[in-house]
Amino acid sequence: MSDYEFLSVDVTDGIATITLNRPPLNVLHIPMMAELNAVLETMLADANLAAIVLRADGKAFCVGVDVADHTGEKVGEMIRQFHGIFRKLAATDALTIAVVSRAALGGGCELATFCDIVLASDRAKFGQPEVQVGVLPPVAACVFPLQVGIKKAIELNAIGMTITADEAHRIGLVNQVYPVDGFEAFVDEYLAQIRKLSRPVVRMAKRTTAMVVREQILAHLERVEKLYLDELMKLSDANEGIAAFLEKRTPVWKHR
Repeated sequence: MSDYEFLSVDVTDGIATITLNRPPLNVLHIPMMAELNAVLETMLADANLAAIVLRADGKAFCVGVDVADHTGEKVGEMIRQFHGIFRKLAATDALTIAVVSRAALGGGCELATFCDIVLASDRAKFGQPEVQVGVLPPVAACVFPLQVGIKKAIELNAIGMTITADEAHRIGLVNQVYPVDGFEAFVDEYLAQIRKLSRPVVRMAKRTTAMVVREQILAHLERVEKLYLDELMKLSDANEGIAAFLEKRTPVWKHR
């Protein structure tokens, strides 16, 4: 599975590794998201996988979805492709594991923290800065309240704070934080523990544990998706924020 422009894929010993490869910052645009959907679709059919690992080459894990794809003529397809990734991650019984050595911001933060397990280096940072460009993080709106509690979720999503890996670990967004020196060895050791286990048992244990939460998230995502397209994207401020970002200027909010 190597015929991708923006990803590299490897499957070894029951663990599939998908590496984001759109340097330097792995910004997700529609063609890259389409590739990720295609890869995940093939993996949904593979009952022999114990885990799907998401990682990245470059200076960041991922700094989000291309702002140009939030514009009026593209936003519907962007949301369809972006949310398709999460619907597939929610559907798989394989463990989903994000390996984050640097920044995971915006859609990149959502992609990482949606995974069952997040392994981060102590140099990693996490944040949902979408409000700063006049939009909101729909996936984080669905999962953060379950992961970190309503107060912290609102703070992260409605103010757009960026936090360190240690803080993300403290509040429950991250499972493990390792020193950046030797980070890959720590990750390999963690994955080695999974390889020692029975793959069907791991999958069944994940499915039974995630069952109720999975249903909640998918139902909430459908509602938030409708709000995003039918209400948020009709706001003057949403369109102003996107335009200001693309034009490299400070937005002028009308508060409507």
